[in-house]
Amino acid sequence: MKLCSLNPSPFVFLPLSRSRIQKFACLACLGCATVACSLNALAVQAVTTVCPRPLPGSLVEEPADLRSVNGVLETTLSVQNSVRPDGSVRYCYTDDAGHQSPNLRVHPGDLIVLHLNNELTEPNLGVAATTPIHPHIHPMNGHACSSGAMTAISTNLHFHGLTIPPVCHQDEVLTTSVQPGDPPFEYRFTIPQDEPPGLYWYHPHIHGFAKQQLLGGASGALIVEGIERSEPSLGGLPERVFIIRDQDLMDPAAQPAKSEPVIPKFLVDRDGDAANTGTGFGKPAKDLSINFVPVPYPAYPPAIIKLRAGERQLWRVLNASAITYLNLQMLILNAPQPLGLVAIDGVPMHHIDTQSAGADWQTHLGVPPGSRVEFIVTAPSEGQSGLLVTRSVDTGPGGENDPNRMLATIEVPRDAPQPHSSLQPALRPTPSAEKAWLGDVQPVRTRRLYFSEKLDDPNDPTSAVEFYLTVDGQEPKMFEMTSDVPNIVTEQGTVEDWIIENRSRELHDFHIHQLHFLLLEYQGRSLQENFLRDTVNVPYYDGHSLAYPSVRLRMDFRDPKTIGTFLYHCHILEHEDKGMMGTIRVVSPSAKTDQNVARSCENNTAESRCSNLTARQ
Repeated sequence: MKLCSLNPSPFVFLPLSRSRIQKFACLACLGCATVACSLNALAVQAVTTVCPRPLPGSLVEEPADLRSVNGVLETTLSVQNSVRPDGSVRYCYTDDAGHQSPNLRVHPGDLIVLHLNNELTEPNLGVAATTPIHPHIHPMNGHACSSGAMTAISTNLHFHGLTIPPVCHQDEVLTTSVQPGDPPFEYRFTIPQDEPPGLYWYHPHIHGFAKQQLLGGASGALIVEGIERSEPSLGGLPERVFIIRDQDLMDPAAQPAKSEPVIPKFLVDRDGDAANTGTGFGKPAKDLSINFVPVPYPAYPPAIIKLRAGERQLWRVLNASAITYLNLQMLILNAPQPLGLVAIDGVPMHHIDTQSAGADWQTHLGVPPGSRVEFIVTAPSEGQSGLLVTRSVDTGPGGENDPNRMLATIEVPRDAPQPHSSLQPALRPTPSAEKAWLGDVQPVRTRRLYFSEKLDDPNDPTSAVEFYLTVDGQEPKMFEMTSDVPNIVTEQGTVEDWIIENRSRELHDFHIHQLHFLLLEYQGRSLQENFLRDTVNVPYYDGHSLAYPSVRLRMDFRDPKTIGTFLYHCHILEHEDKGMMGTIRVVSPSAKTDQNVARSCENNTAESRCSNLTARQ
């Protein structure tokens, strides 16, 4: 038997999907008289081509841009993974051209048609990857819209921040689950005409495995164009998209850098992550990367960003981390530089009132996991350089360690390339909102929710074993994906205030699907924000104050696209995976009327209305 010996070089650097690798392998083997060609062996040989990543200290490249054409963006994304020699698992999305995590660029009113291929293979995660997380009640029934299978090789997509319906093929993640070998799964939805222009993102939302998949890199940006219409000063500016992700430490056994002060104690939580030292130093819970360029502990060799000297740019920054908070700052000659904040969580600061447009200048920007910030930067002058850093974040006695560290050096060579994309001139302002400003609408009710944790050792805040997000009056319990009973039911067309407390000793990060909310109060202090968010921090409890820390949010259920059942949760994904999540069901006003009529029918009243109800049912 003659063995087909393939030159591996075509498979070392090209980011090819497994299906394309197999096609190339078979073509290469056609010249063999008698062939014993193992595609499995070839896949092992080509493992470096699956989710390839730059080396530390590399130039930060821009993600590829996929743009809508004639009002339609249609593309195919394949989700893939590979196990590294250290046992960590990389995940990535690639398009047919081999681009990883491309930017999806659309306009309000555009149609997105996205074909999702599941090419995942079973990684060695120490769990039964082929078994659903709740095998006794989550059978894989072969129907992607209703399988509910939550495994390490299942996938789906959540379009974080977009106001699109929580239904299958749009943005439903409670039961939608695509398995390896399934035909391409189609997502098809329209960007609402009134969707605020800004930075959104896409990622998998497989309960129990969200942390692992996002740590591996499964995330990408989605940009709704037109921010310059809300902020005219942005017209014509070059723009850059930076996705900051976290990942398991590349060198967990390394000693801290000698430049750091000695930390008196080193603790780890039940997940093995470094616990908050409260000093701003010490081993981090996770390494960070910027557009996949890793910045590993302990030396934090920075990535490289190249700009033209003195140039102003719009930076769109997504914190796609699974657990890591960011506190971004740009330094030149060790001095913090002004950052012109123009949007948070996809919503321009002056989206409602363009007459008062103007950047909000800050020297640092806090960005919790899942959140986004868009801001103006000015490059260093010729002969200077800058530094992009994240300052430490105090996550509480029970939180992970997010210390000070470098992310990237900012260089200004004369041959610095122009960014791929620039904003259009601001010719037309954003149309006035048809709905009343959320802050002017009276809520129909106020609800109270709270974060809490069950500690294995009540004296050790790092020993949490269960995580809860509870509606006041309900029993604290871990979220159960299979329950058909929502935690909250409300009516479309209404507005509510939610007061969310944190009764735990670590920082939590509240997020709700399908809508944005208005932050009214933070720690009891009234705010006058004129923009909306979809993610917000809730400070940790200090253990002795008479009141728990809280935020007050105005929740907007006026849009008909919010009708359905969807999630709210902590966006620290190990907390979400371990139960810190709940469901809300938004019903149409007609559904509420039907419920009232049904109760009347049980009492033999309103006979004609009962007949109409029966006909509708």
